[in-house]
Amino acid sequence: QMLPQRHQIASLEFRNPENLADVSDERRAIFDIHCQSASGERFIVEMQKAKAKHFKDRSIFYTTFPIRDQAQTGEWDFYLTAIYFVAILDFVYDDKNNVGKFRRDVCLKDQDGDIFSDKLHFRFLQMPLFDKTASQLANRFDKWCYFLKNLENLDKIPSILNEPIFKRAFSTAELANLSAEQRFQYEQSRMYHRDWKNIMDTAIEEAVEEALAIAEEKATAEKQAARIDAARKAIEAGLSDELIAQINSLSIEEVQALRTKTSE
Repeated sequence: QMLPQRHQIASLEFRNPENLADVSDERRAIFDIHCQSASGERFIVEMQKAKAKHFKDRSIFYTTFPIRDQAQTGEWDFYLTAIYFVAILDFVYDDKNNVGKFRRDVCLKDQDGDIFSDKLHFRFLQMPLFDKTASQLANRFDKWCYFLKNLENLDKIPSILNEPIFKRAFSTAELANLSAEQRFQYEQSRMYHRDWKNIMDTAIEEAVEEALAIAEEKATAEKQAARIDAARKAIEAGLSDELIAQINSLSIEEVQALRTKTSE
């Protein structure tokens, strides 16, 4: 539904994340499906659960792998088949600049908006921004988005999705239909994702706690400095130590020490 007619999927295979060298540990929480059309064009479908820093940069970086893989030994004229990067996300990757932009189709264009090359395409679906109800689904694309977003909460297929293709997809997604090897791979992927997400959540939580502690410490220091400044002015005005301490929430000893320091 997201691809042009000339680039419909004819075959697909999962890419082993271990092939991606230094980023292999992180990419255990990411799933790449390398596809090929009937005419040989290649493209990637990427499913990512955890929100990632610099997501757009990563998307560009990941497309370099299928580009590089097309290099041929010997005589080669650098002809490339098209690559589609399709990311179906359960997070909003660009909160500030693309609020409300559920779908984003990106390709290489020049300063006049004309396509520079049709060999590299990006398709982003930010699923949290898809808010259509079952009664609002207008076409097959809407139905697939609804299916993907609500699948884990569906006990049975809604009447709006009562079509052979969705029945097949629903059946494929049921754990009971997985083979022993597929179930093991599924559980492994869940474990990797869960572990990675826990690490990220812990890091974020610790960073927030540290920031709050620093802010609290700074606020306390600023408040104390304000008290001392006010007490110093009160001393210059000739108020008693007892009154100054009471007004500024200071101890008598602190006021006396400040008075001694002020008179030096």
